[in-house]
Amino acid sequence: MVLATREFAGGSSRSDSTNPNFNTLEIEEFNFEENHDILEDNESVNGTNDSKPLLKNTNKGSFKGGSIVVNLSVTNSIRSLQRAIIDIITNFLESQSGLSFVQNVYLEEEDLNIILMGYQFNRFRLYLYYILCFLTGGALYLLARWFPKMWIWWIGNVCIMGKAEWVVVENQWGEIAIEYVNRKYYGGTISSVFSIDQLDDEDVACHKSYPDEILHYLHYFDHRYIRFICHPGIGKFLQNSFWRDPSWTSTRILKKGITRDVHNEREIIFGPNVIDIQEKSTLQLLTDEILHPFYIFQVFSIILWALDEYYYYAACIFIITATSVINTLIETKQTMHRLREMSKFVCDVRIFRNGLWRYVSSEELVPGDIFEISDPNLHVYPCDAVLLTGDCIVNESMLTGESVPVSKLPITDATLRMLDLTAANVRPEVSKHFLFCGTRIVRVRKAKSNGISDNNDDEGVALALVVRTGFNTTKGSLIRSMLFPKPNKFKFYRDSFRFIGVLALIAVIGFFISTINFIRMGVKYHIIIVRALDLITIVVPPALPTTMSIGTSFSLARLRKAQIFCISPARVNIGGKLNVMCFDKTGTLTEDGLDVLGVRCVDQPKNRGSDFVSILYVMTTCHSLKLVNDELIGDPLDLKMFEFTKWLLEESGQSSSRPSTQPATSMIRSGSIIPTVVRPPGSEQFNLSDLLNNENTSYLELGIIRTFEFVSSLRRMSVLVKRLRSPTMEVYVKGAPEVMREICRPDTIPDDYDELLNYYTHHGFRVIACASKSFNNLNWVKAQKIKREQVEQDLQFLGIIIFENKLKTGTPPVIENLMRAKVRQIMCTGDNVLTAVSVSRECGLVNKNTKTYIPRFTEGSSVTPRAEIVWENLDDPKDLLNSKTLKPLTQRESNYSNEYPLLDAPKYDLAVTGDVFRWMVDFADETALFTMLIKGQIFARMSPDEKHELVEKLQLMGYCVGFCGDGANDCGALKAADVGLSLSEAEASVAAPFTSRTMDIGCVIEVIIEGRAALVTSFSCFKFMALYSIIQFTTVSLLYSFDSNLGNLQFLYIDLFLILPIAILMGRTEPYPRIYPKRPTASLVSLKVLTSLIGQVLIQSGFQFFVYFLIRKQPWYTPPNIDPDGNNIASYENTTLFLLSCYQYILIAAVFSVGPPYRKSMFSNVPFILSTIFLTFLTSFILFFPTSLMQQIFELVIIENYFKWWILFIATLDFIVSWLMEKYVFGRIAQCIGILVNGKVKVQKKLYKKVQSEL
Repeated sequence: MVLATREFAGGSSRSDSTNPNFNTLEIEEFNFEENHDILEDNESVNGTNDSKPLLKNTNKGSFKGGSIVVNLSVTNSIRSLQRAIIDIITNFLESQSGLSFVQNVYLEEEDLNIILMGYQFNRFRLYLYYILCFLTGGALYLLARWFPKMWIWWIGNVCIMGKAEWVVVENQWGEIAIEYVNRKYYGGTISSVFSIDQLDDEDVACHKSYPDEILHYLHYFDHRYIRFICHPGIGKFLQNSFWRDPSWTSTRILKKGITRDVHNEREIIFGPNVIDIQEKSTLQLLTDEILHPFYIFQVFSIILWALDEYYYYAACIFIITATSVINTLIETKQTMHRLREMSKFVCDVRIFRNGLWRYVSSEELVPGDIFEISDPNLHVYPCDAVLLTGDCIVNESMLTGESVPVSKLPITDATLRMLDLTAANVRPEVSKHFLFCGTRIVRVRKAKSNGISDNNDDEGVALALVVRTGFNTTKGSLIRSMLFPKPNKFKFYRDSFRFIGVLALIAVIGFFISTINFIRMGVKYHIIIVRALDLITIVVPPALPTTMSIGTSFSLARLRKAQIFCISPARVNIGGKLNVMCFDKTGTLTEDGLDVLGVRCVDQPKNRGSDFVSILYVMTTCHSLKLVNDELIGDPLDLKMFEFTKWLLEESGQSSSRPSTQPATSMIRSGSIIPTVVRPPGSEQFNLSDLLNNENTSYLELGIIRTFEFVSSLRRMSVLVKRLRSPTMEVYVKGAPEVMREICRPDTIPDDYDELLNYYTHHGFRVIACASKSFNNLNWVKAQKIKREQVEQDLQFLGIIIFENKLKTGTPPVIENLMRAKVRQIMCTGDNVLTAVSVSRECGLVNKNTKTYIPRFTEGSSVTPRAEIVWENLDDPKDLLNSKTLKPLTQRESNYSNEYPLLDAPKYDLAVTGDVFRWMVDFADETALFTMLIKGQIFARMSPDEKHELVEKLQLMGYCVGFCGDGANDCGALKAADVGLSLSEAEASVAAPFTSRTMDIGCVIEVIIEGRAALVTSFSCFKFMALYSIIQFTTVSLLYSFDSNLGNLQFLYIDLFLILPIAILMGRTEPYPRIYPKRPTASLVSLKVLTSLIGQVLIQSGFQFFVYFLIRKQPWYTPPNIDPDGNNIASYENTTLFLLSCYQYILIAAVFSVGPPYRKSMFSNVPFILSTIFLTFLTSFILFFPTSLMQQIFELVIIENYFKWWILFIATLDFIVSWLMEKYVFGRIAQCIGILVNGKVKVQKKLYKKVQSEL
């Protein structure tokens, strides 16, 4: 194949601003010749997420002047060259024209790599394709539908993105979508469509150099509800979800809203603000269902059986198939309708546009709109927005799983400039001001009357700025994740389809053998074709994919009963392979609430009383508590701390101790400049009349003037407080003890600070440090403008508050069970490392007798490449680790003598802090990093992003990782984990695949045992269906040897009365209550599974061959009369093989019904046992007491009574041999084969096993 380009005028590049004519490159054609395709079924290397090109490999390429000639041939064995070919073509052409032919896009929110290729229709081939589809009766259409690359290869010509009529989108899993490019009149400027945030670094210069011209038409397409718009200068499609108005720098400017013209332009760019899932019509769904290869195979089978005069069987299968299609159609319609109802939300909102307030439908909202959130008719946010004025409390449980309502505050100009819409997650600094679409409003307070009048806040309303709409919102992203889940790459499912391919190969072999045999016997050709094709329907059972999901369905039902809900059924089987479980600490291993144990003031006799009072003021004011319906809500730690003081909080006329109907006479008023006031219990409220009457009543009220919210990176929060009648304003700060040292005056830090801190944290208590400072000349206006850095410096250290975080009663036994099961457990928390170690030892996650090493920086910090880290034994600081290898040192090494490793190193664990983890990931060598990941049992002071990264690093080591948390700060880790389990009162949270309404980690045990049971059940069902196919294949092949077959109703009895109930009921066996240390295999091609399958095939086939030849040697046996035009069903061979095979189907189900250690005994599955007993008796009744009706229905012949006992004896012997071999022999044979193939030393494939072996 030859790719030719015309010579370029002047050879100039599009990036050259002096030559804006970017249409100088024209593609003449792509000639797709025989054996020179451009498209191929690509696979990512080693299962990675690398994007996969649609271009084929090449052996050579040559450059000639202004053109490139590349020979692209079929080279399936050199897939590593695919990326190089993309680079050869695109780099050369783009260097000449500045335009894109192939474009790589990473969708961060979905962790998806996609490749875009622009195409135009080849009209001649398109019309020829239509003609051929008609001539082939639709067969070519089906092939093009099932193999879209063939369709693309035939009717498409590759072109630049700016001229594309349609775009091929391929992701890293090889899934292909064809999206048609729409052309819509726009009329605005280019800069109004594209912002700098949307561009890669290399495209920014080109964008800036391109004149800001009028863009008459938008060229765009929608993929997975994400809109991609073509940039005319760069020649690439860019996501509009990354768009950000460059003017979003000042909240004062934003309050002016947008004009009608700007709204109209943005409505064209972003579309309506509604998450409206496109529901397919019934006809479309029906077409998609019946044109699936599975149902086409069913239709083919039914036609084939009808031609072979199996009318009853064909009719039954047709009815079952039609019923299945209708049920699937109804279920799909209902599911899509429910999802659409859940996602679609439209309401009326009050917006400020064109300088006027008006009500509009929420569908009309566009980024940049200003709307009122204090409108009493607004209960759910219809878009993603940032809060500009006022404050509110929202329930975000649907998004995060966190059942505690969250407080939102107005965004500042500095934080507004940090707003990054290109990131997958909202930064913690911004999340305090970010209103997520779909979250429910708990309470809204209007803006404070500050005397500063804007155009649109004269009414003192609470305002928000729309930043994302529709599917670009966080809720839209979560809906997309439900609609387009990641394909199941679990090894079991990949192997199952490979195994189906092996069965198909067996069918093909049987096809040719039976064809040759029929020709030898002189059977007519149309009968030969029908009979031979019938073998394919026997060997590849259509019900096989369905039976593999039976175990998962039963497990999901049992999990729901245990109040564990799953939104990703494919994760159930993966739960059976977990070998690492990460736990958050607070709210997961320990109780959600903390109890205040006491306070410890700085030991200064002169100021002891004042320091205690100051700490009391910290506890009453330095928090984020809010009043909703006279009930305090907020962070559990803040709530316990405030309740410990017994003080009262008043807010907007409400009190934490009295009904809101009572008039408030304190300094708190609705819309007051001091929204929150606290006062001691029993104290009188301040009354203005007392002041006017000059009464000397003493009042104590503290007004919270301003709050600097807790930020995870700073690990502290602070408040500005004004005491009634006090001339000064106080700053109260609380935070992690480690960071408070940096912002307090050194002379106020006690000498025994570290010793005292270590004492409490070492005993498992949580410690919060307190500090304060006074401002003499700070009024309200200045307090609103002062920067946080000015407030949180030169503080006076006051003391510490000690919290007791009790373990949940269910934590230790779960940890013990997981420990016995050899499931590695890791604590991943934001708490102090010493507290984390103490809690870990208390619950048994870390052995109390095992050495635990904690790191600290001796030089540098987490951002210093050459920093020095010392790893010290928590109980003996002189006991150190080698900083390079993280292995224990001898006493000689600890004294800095010559280094040599311990010959017999003891067991030890690592407790890693967040800053050290960050340094190890960024700068440490692989040996140290791998050792840290293997030996690290505790990861403390970890930010949400670091938790997410830890999960990913463990997965790269080869672990199957689970994460269990409360959902609040663990969303990233929960999503990244192979199995994420959120503890939440919500029935289901999109933050994790699993959500448990029981708030303890006992749910982890349930998920693991159900996952292992589901995995083993899937294996059992698959092996049963595979053996069923081979048994029937053997029976039919033996009967084909003399032009006979099973009868119509014999097939019906086997498939409907035997196989169907057995396949369903054998999956009902419940999981074993304890976790076995060894995980079940997930590979169908493992030696153990293959040995079992091949062995059972040989046993069952052997017994059938034995009976086949045995019946022929009986004295009363008479050969069948062969009629070339008849079915030749009734014969001794048919009767004998039919009855024996019926026993074999039942016995093989019992043999493959695996019990302990992953499932309970099959005898606990009462319906299965009853069904097997009933079917055994029914088959025996047909064998010994066949009525004339039965003989007529099943086309049986009468055999001697003694031979009937022979059949029963052989079936019994078959069961005994099969069971003994499966139980005791096949496993040992697999081990011997493994030793012969791999040697005595097992080759470790997982990276973590290799590292462990070296340690």
